[in-house]
Formats: sequence, C-alpha cells, structure tokens
Amino acid sequence: MSFIHVTEIAESTPTKIVLLVADGLGGLAHPETGLSELETARLPNLNALAAKSVLGLTVPVHAGVTPGSGPGHLSLFGYDPLEYPIKRGIMEALGVGIPVRAGEIAARGNFCTVDGHGVVADRRAGRLPSEQSEPLCALLNKITVSGAEVAVHPVKDHRFVAVFHGEGLSDEVTETDPGKVGVAPVAVRATAAAGEKMARIANEFAAKAKQALAGRSPANMVLVRGFSGAPTVPSMMERFKLKPAAIASYPMYRGLAQIVGMDVLRTGNTMDAEIETLREQWGKYDFFFVHYKHADAAGEDGDFPKKVRVLEEFDSYLPKVLALKPDVLMVAGDHSTPAVMGGHSWHPVPFLLHARLAGADGVAGFNERTCARGSLGRFPAKDSLMLAMACALKLVKYGA
Repeated sequence: MSFIHVTEIAESTPTKIVLLVADGLGGLAHPETGLSELETARLPNLNALAAKSVLGLTVPVHAGVTPGSGPGHLSLFGYDPLEYPIKRGIMEALGVGIPVRAGEIAARGNFCTVDGHGVVADRRAGRLPSEQSEPLCALLNKITVSGAEVAVHPVKDHRFVAVFHGEGLSDEVTETDPGKVGVAPVAVRATAAAGEKMARIANEFAAKAKQALAGRSPANMVLVRGFSGAPTVPSMMERFKLKPAAIASYPMYRGLAQIVGMDVLRTGNTMDAEIETLREQWGKYDFFFVHYKHADAAGEDGDFPKKVRVLEEFDSYLPKVLALKPDVLMVAGDHSTPAVMGGHSWHPVPFLLHARLAGADGVAGFNERTCARGSLGRFPAKDSLMLAMACALKLVKYGA
C-alpha cells in the first residue's frame, strides 16, 4: 500500500529530479557466458556513476508477477499499480491524441501473422512499419459491428488502437492475444456480467478483421488487448506537489504520463532528440521522465547481442543528462525483459539513485548482481519516487 500521508509532507521546491527509464532494463545470463546483457555490455558511464550512487533492485508489482509496461511505469511514478489498475488501451489512445470519453472503451491492437491453421506465428507481423500498417488501419475502419461503433487509429509500426462507442460497454473482458506464438488467438470473454456485450462485440470485430486481412502478408490477423475505459487517478501535482514532464517518443508512455498529470513534451523519435528536449525545457519543470525503448524491443525479439548494443547506446547518453546537474537522478527499468526469455519477466530490476544526499555504496558496476549488493536492497518500485523526493528535499518531517 502507498504511503497515504505523502500529500501532507510533500512540498514544492526548485530542486530537480530526472527519472531515466531504460524499458526492459533487466536481463538474465546468457547460457554460454553466464553473463547478463548488462554484465556483457560496455557501460563506462553507468559503471562509474554506480560507484558514486546507491543501488538496489526494484519489484514493479509483486514478487513473482510479470508486469506489463503500464504497471511497471506507473510504479516508478509513485503509484501502486494494484491500487490503480490502468490498462493498455487507454494509454495507447491518449498517447496518439485520441480522447476516450465516458462510456467508451479503447483497446490496443497488434497486426500479427497467423499460419494456415490459424496459429500465431509472429505476434508483431515482423514489427510491421507504420507506412504499411496505416493503410491496414483504414481497411479495419470499414468494419461494422452490431451494438457499437468502432474507430481504428494507427499508433506506431504494428500497433493500432480501436475505440468502441455504444451503450452498456464495459472493460471487464479478457483479450485475444495469447501472449506467445504457436497457439491460436483466444476468444474474448467477460470477467463480469457487465462485460458480456463488450466480449461479443470484440469477438465480432476480431473475426471481421481476419476476413478483411485474409491473404495478406505478413499482417493477416490482429491481436487485441488492454480493453479499458477512462481511469480516475490523482495527478502527480495533487499527490506529490511536483510539476512533472514526460519526454517519450512512444505513444503508450505519453498516454500513461497524461493519466498521472504530466505535461507531455513534443520531441523527436530519437534519444538525441529526447535529451535535447530535456535541455530546452530544463527550467520549466521539477520532475522529468525520460524514456528509452530499445532495450525492451531487443529483449522481446530474443536478440541478446542487440540488447547489449542498445544498452551501450543508452550508456552513451548519460553524460548529457549529468551535464544538466539534476539534484536527483534515477536510472531504472519498468520491468526486466531477458533476451533468453524473449519477453517480459518477473525478475527484479536494477536501480540506481544518484544525489548529493543519497550517499554511495561504492559498488563498481551497474548490473543485476551489483545492484543486489546495494544498500537499497530489493524494494517496491513504487517507493522509488519517495526516495528521490527525500533526496531532493521535497518531503518534510512526518509527525511531531
């Protein structure tokens, strides 16, 4: 449970906090070397900073629970993801500027590839580029379903968002994505009586999408998940008295940032552009969330060498962030995505906190094993923001 008195002890100050998130940061040892991606990568900047920082391992949701990107990030923003369950659809919709009104349900979709037996061969249709997926979204927009209207919007690459509008719709339903290859998409079912209508409509949409895409390659089917209505979440200003900004090129993370009240800053599609946006907007905010996606994508693709390379790239940007002299810098991940597993996992995530008042563990190196030896130990990711605020002198004494 979150510390319920945080609003009473939080105060607004000029000090600045940067949360630098490498999506899917954590990994596992390669069977041939016994070293994880972080241990294999050349990370001179992170390794040097680690010796001057405090380290630990964060648990995004709960021990043994594999988190999605939504709950993983929400916990880093200081919210208990079990208290505020936010689903993928609403994040995708808001991230591309699609409003979701009361009574509407948004769902995140992937174009995928199924074989001749209807079995999923590729959940992302080869990470279909946007120039190929956008015409397919226009094709899906011609679909009509009984009992609701549906609008399909392209997101990025193989992703789209579908927004359903009608009477009596509920997000209390499952999804069509089986979460792995080698099995067929699953039928949507209601998890409560209120979801029966939405389940029927979702299955009708999926069936008609299959018909519309039949014979195409590589995208000949869709997977739909994260059905969600508009949530109610206190903003970071309300809860923590922070003036927060988000710098992320991927829509889903921009959408989640909006839900918790961050200003989503316009930026380019590269990490260079994100760092430049951080520099340009430095004087306007006291909390910055900066997102780096590529480690997660490489891990999901099961590409160990690529994940090592992108972690090295991530490391190369650290001096530019440090040059701004943040009062507190957190280097974190929303979850682990070990390349040897080819997907998200339940493993705790390496975490670094650097601040003048944080102290230093003197442990050289930034990886799973060194962070396990850090003074922060293994702790809930939702507590990381409170630690950062304390080090930034944004929390006053609790009690007499």
